[in-house]
Amino acid sequence: MVGETVADRYAQVEALIGRELASDDDEHGVAAGMRRLCGAAGRALSASGAGLTVMADGGLRGVTAASDAATERLEELQLTLGEGPCIDAYGSMRPVLIPDLGDGAMARWPVYAPAVHAEGVRAVFAFPLQIGAARLGVMDVFRTEAGMLSPDELTLALTFAEVAVSTLLDGHDNTRVGVADDWLDDPLGSRAELFQAQGMVMVQLRVSLAEAMVRMRAHAYVHDLRLYDVAADVVARRLSFDTPQP
Repeated sequence: MVGETVADRYAQVEALIGRELASDDDEHGVAAGMRRLCGAAGRALSASGAGLTVMADGGLRGVTAASDAATERLEELQLTLGEGPCIDAYGSMRPVLIPDLGDGAMARWPVYAPAVHAEGVRAVFAFPLQIGAARLGVMDVFRTEAGMLSPDELTLALTFAEVAVSTLLDGHDNTRVGVADDWLDDPLGSRAELFQAQGMVMVQLRVSLAEAMVRMRAHAYVHDLRLYDVAADVVARRLSFDTPQP
């Protein structure tokens, strides 16, 4: 990549994303574009998968896209547990590069690291999605073999993150310019429901919004549920935290 310009790098990444169109050519919009971006990033970086999470201040975080179902589960686990490279990268506004989960990560994330290690993950790399002081979220790259990204791979990963930021800010799928939707306001239709459920649990337990999210995460973890499923049950009044839990 020596001698490449920023424009060259963007063109390369957008070409890689464009190749993902063949598998889901009928999908449009930002959500589809982010899934394609994650798929392209996973392939280009020799990863088992890549995921992208839009995050908000105040304790609420929501998964927006992943290259595959297994990677989506790894992303959601960080949200459920409230720990992991994604959380740290967002907080520090710097990449979190873990080439070997067995080297210090177990103490850093005592619940998350053993859980993803048991799923076969050996290395995780998290890249903040930000522009200036504005934080949008994080892109995660998972590998089944330990080892640091090469300099070229690191540059490529950062470019994927930059393209993701551009897509989020523009509000359209860069591979299909002009196809706009309201996805950023409500990624994958789940973020509004999470907000609503968080508020309901806050009222039920008479606790802060942050504590309400902690309670929802704990319930999801104990019962091996997706955080979104817990939120849906709360909103539909199938689950209430002010009554004894089984």
